[in-house]
Amino acid sequence: MKHSKWRTLLAASMVLSVAALTACGAKTDSAASGAQGKKADFPKKAVTLIVPYAAGGGTDATARALAKAAEKHLGQPITVVNKTGGGGAVGMTEGANAKSDGYTVTMATVELTTLPHMGLSPVTYENFKPVALINYDPAAITVRADSQWKTMKEFLDYAKAHPGELKLGNSGTGAIWHLGAVTLEKGAGVKFNHIPFEGAGPAITALLGGHVDAVPVSPAEVKAQVDSGKLRTLAINDSKPSEALHGVKTLKEETGLTVSVAGTWRGIAVPKDTPDDIVKVLSDAFIKGAGEAEFKDYMKKNGLGIEIKDSKAFAQHLKENNELFGKLIPELGLGKK
Repeated sequence: MKHSKWRTLLAASMVLSVAALTACGAKTDSAASGAQGKKADFPKKAVTLIVPYAAGGGTDATARALAKAAEKHLGQPITVVNKTGGGGAVGMTEGANAKSDGYTVTMATVELTTLPHMGLSPVTYENFKPVALINYDPAAITVRADSQWKTMKEFLDYAKAHPGELKLGNSGTGAIWHLGAVTLEKGAGVKFNHIPFEGAGPAITALLGGHVDAVPVSPAEVKAQVDSGKLRTLAINDSKPSEALHGVKTLKEETGLTVSVAGTWRGIAVPKDTPDDIVKVLSDAFIKGAGEAEFKDYMKKNGLGIEIKDSKAFAQHLKENNELFGKLIPELGLGKK
């Protein structure tokens, strides 16, 4: 009887132990599943968007329109702050060195893949984690409406006859519109006098004031002045005409020249150590914002192109641009000394 009793107690004990272990395992699995499925507890406060150029340019305009469209999807305000200097290097360096908590994002531009190859910035695309690409725009070679040059051919013929005389304003040494001017210079066999400014906005102001002869900036950045009759765009350096500047032909159509296309793009990036779950929240909000009718209407009205890529596709875009300019810049004689 005793043995029978102990066997019964032992069996009962084993059943209870197995049940306890099963329950514990279920709790552990449930906890693990919950942890894996847990979304980032972000954001809890306003997000700062650094724009590395002056107010008034295409990058600033795109950033402000995007911030307005995206903040309702993010659930918090997005504050735009302009950090100028170094052709974009100052703002992008500050953005790369910000705390990796998602509360400081940067409007990264093509200069992120050009300035390092020129020895003008220690920050490369590898210092960032891409969030989303938003925009792409080609160069629009533009002069004052009352200038003596009515066509691109006349402009280049004058440049050939007067080497180094024509002053082309750009958005900063090593910035994309500087590269755009140099590619035109090399392709056309002419020599310009390159004048740097802290962004396209100040360069356009200088053009309006007669301090420079032309600017190679995006269609969006000159559209208002072209539409009002103050400026005239001579050609678009792209494979197709611009929708923003109706009637303006491409450089090849105007002159027969095939010049390397150097245009600008703009996207959102965060410091490289930012957690992926936070990047996902930001990416979703900014891409949804870029899809808002109000944002798309704003971009179209202001001549800004829209090109959307998610974090993964933007990462590949950054890599390809870095390789492109890593080869192009030394060929143009603008590489590190």
